[in-house]
Amino acid sequence: MKYYSCLLCLLFFSVTASAAEIQHIWLTHQSHQPDKIVVNWSTSLPGNSIVHFGLAPDSMTTVKKADNTSLHHVEIPLAARDAIYHYRVQTGKLFSDLATFKAYPTDRLRVAIVADWQARPDLSSLLKDDIHLLLTAGDNISNLWQTCGPGKPDCIEPYLNLIGAYPELFRSTPFMPILGNHDREVYPRGKQPPEHAVYDVEATAFRRFFELPDEEWKWKFDIPEFGIRFAALDFNHISDIGTTWQTCHPLDRESEQYRWYESVTQKHPGHL
Repeated sequence: MKYYSCLLCLLFFSVTASAAEIQHIWLTHQSHQPDKIVVNWSTSLPGNSIVHFGLAPDSMTTVKKADNTSLHHVEIPLAARDAIYHYRVQTGKLFSDLATFKAYPTDRLRVAIVADWQARPDLSSLLKDDIHLLLTAGDNISNLWQTCGPGKPDCIEPYLNLIGAYPELFRSTPFMPILGNHDREVYPRGKQPPEHAVYDVEATAFRRFFELPDEEWKWKFDIPEFGIRFAALDFNHISDIGTTWQTCHPLDRESEQYRWYESVTQKHPGHL
């Protein structure tokens, strides 16, 4: 029954010395099912994107992207279940430390949902629970403008700070966040709607940072072995729609989002 709920020494020291250069690593899903995972990381200088991964640290496969970027997203296949994957990321001559994540199980699935964690609470209990998937219900950061300056919708620094606050969690657990209003607040809200938009409805920074399914501001993710679908909506502060305080995409019956919601809820694998 399934439940929810000395050449060698030189080489070693070379990798260890470089490892500190790549520290912000997080895992997401871009596809709709857990047969693939995206390994994400950031570097101070642009370069290529390489992931070494496998079921044993001494026999790893390599996936490369010959891009030139400081924000890296590499999708790798996951053929195994009930196993531990080992991986390391590389950009140029810089490596991360060796890390691990769990393949999805076949007997008991553990999923956690968090929200409003701008205050950076203690999440050590999540690590102890040994979860397979971490979801949020929005407001993953306080805002964009306090860190980035007002009016910078593509600034990802607050999200890097989030990953840096819980490095062990994010490099070992797939993370699929949902948008809240704070995640795209590019100007102070104030007491009255100003002349300019306060929120970046398109969530440029969020979508740039996280590789998620579909349009990323809304998405669905299925785990067929457990007959479950997770659907993420962009749905907050709906009374502000039509004003410069508008933060989410429309959700009226004629909207793209509502039609999409109907389609993913009418045909689903069992549990939604």
